[in-house]
Amino acid sequence: MKRADAVVGAPAGVRVPQYPIESVDNALKVLLLLGERSELRLTEVSEYLGVASSTAHRLLAMLTYRGFVRQNERTKAYGPGTALTGVAFAILQRFDFRGVLRPYLERLNTELRETVHLGLLDGATVRFIDAIESPQAVRVASRLGRSMPASSTSTGKALLAQLSIEELHALYPDQELEGLTDNSIRSRDELERQLEGVRERGYATSAEESERGVSSVAVAFPFRRSPARIAFNVAVPASRMSDEDQRVIGARLRAMVGEAAQLLHS
Repeated sequence: MKRADAVVGAPAGVRVPQYPIESVDNALKVLLLLGERSELRLTEVSEYLGVASSTAHRLLAMLTYRGFVRQNERTKAYGPGTALTGVAFAILQRFDFRGVLRPYLERLNTELRETVHLGLLDGATVRFIDAIESPQAVRVASRLGRSMPASSTSTGKALLAQLSIEELHALYPDQELEGLTDNSIRSRDELERQLEGVRERGYATSAEESERGVSSVAVAFPFRRSPARIAFNVAVPASRMSDEDQRVIGARLRAMVGEAAQLLHS
């Protein structure tokens, strides 16, 4: 593993403080590394910082004491703690990315004339945080404010496809999965198989997996360029969704997400 300075550097143009405090710097490097990985082990932190294991252990113990990291009692690995996620969530709330992305949802709604959503991954659940209904008489109703199992929605599958196998298994430690309809994914193995297809296509689909009569397509924003794990979704009555429709909607979503992601990143 590379040393921390080679992996996580200071923002461009920022000078090193005149009197740097190494212990503070190392603690911040660990928190930055948690933004790149789902969990850390003591030996990894020691090697990453270039310090002795005893030093790394004392550092992690203090971060654990303050709630910025937590240790898994079974695996002994360290992950984000409630204090860290609380700070991140508070900052996220103050950044109105829904307002930034609203014009893109409006464009999708106008172009495709179908119901569109912005969804957010929250653990193994998807929360729909913005929506615009189709202008057509027969349409999918808005899911704004609703939460659903991620594995039963195209939005959830698009976002789960960004996770590593280790992260996925942490969310789904058991083979049996919760579902909403007879078409919902019911096993972790099947979920993994479908997520491979999502990665290959660049978009996720759902065929009456969250609700009878509803099909959808979703594309996730690149996580490293977004304030959260978010995705755009187009929901269509199943009678209007053919394989060709899926491909057309998937391509349009990918283009729109690519354009919107640039704005979020800037």
